[in-house]
Amino acid sequence: MTAELAIDVSGLTKIYGGRAVVEGIDLQVPRGKIYGFVGANGSGKTTTIRMLCGLIKPDRGGGTCLGHDLLTESATIKAHLGYMTQKFSYWDDLSIRENLAFVADIFGLDRAKERVDTALERLGLTARAEQLVGTLSGGWRQRLALSAATLHEPEMLLLDEPTSGVDPKSRLEFWDEIHHLAADGITVLVSTHYMDETARCHEIIFMSEGHIITSGTAANVVAHAGLMTWAVTGGDLVALMEKLKPLSGVDTVAAFGDNLHVSGTDGAALENAIAPYKAEKIHQWREIPPTMEDVFIHYMAKTKGDG
Repeated sequence: MTAELAIDVSGLTKIYGGRAVVEGIDLQVPRGKIYGFVGANGSGKTTTIRMLCGLIKPDRGGGTCLGHDLLTESATIKAHLGYMTQKFSYWDDLSIRENLAFVADIFGLDRAKERVDTALERLGLTARAEQLVGTLSGGWRQRLALSAATLHEPEMLLLDEPTSGVDPKSRLEFWDEIHHLAADGITVLVSTHYMDETARCHEIIFMSEGHIITSGTAANVVAHAGLMTWAVTGGDLVALMEKLKPLSGVDTVAAFGDNLHVSGTDGAALENAIAPYKAEKIHQWREIPPTMEDVFIHYMAKTKGDG
């Protein structure tokens, strides 16, 4: 039995200044799933997410979000959304509890005190409820923002680079909470620049220049990229990188700490290109499974080359 769809759209296109910044998006998202949107700045991630949820109207295409028509029922859809922006936008001179109570009052929510108390407890904020927001670290501010975004018990959450500037421990705790929300049936759309976070999503959407170029689980996206990758250590890696970049069969070369990752989709051509450098015995070469970072660099380089 197919899970009920939170999003079912086809052909979504948005045009600004005579140019399609997002074009021909087809997507189905089951309820209670976490979908990550990955791509370079300007790839169309945020515009796509906003169209999917009726926050901006597509110029072509259509479909449904939470069972409502994107074009004619956007106001109804918005009432069931929670939105957490990248920029923190709460009040530093109010406490955590006062911020949440203010949000509940602005939106005229019933059971305001109950909702605030529940939000404080769920995000581990109860002990800090009376602390002024201006004194909070990035991780605690993030918890407040998520609490405020879910105060009205939305059916869908939109998260725009939600962990930007947050320490690794707080990022892990944030993602644990997102999975709890998804387990409760909330659908989550999240844009991220952190490749390690893609593994925390049920599926990812890889975007470039307004198009979906691949999608699926993180493991499937890596597997379907068809990359062969070599890790190289030792010697002058910067000089080696410049020698390898123009070679036929070498699609991308990228530095990762004291390693170079050398990748290509034509295994035989890549082997021929790197064979003379392996024979010099100056560097150590080791074939490795490609990472999501390798795949990201590969797709970005490919679209630039095609453009």
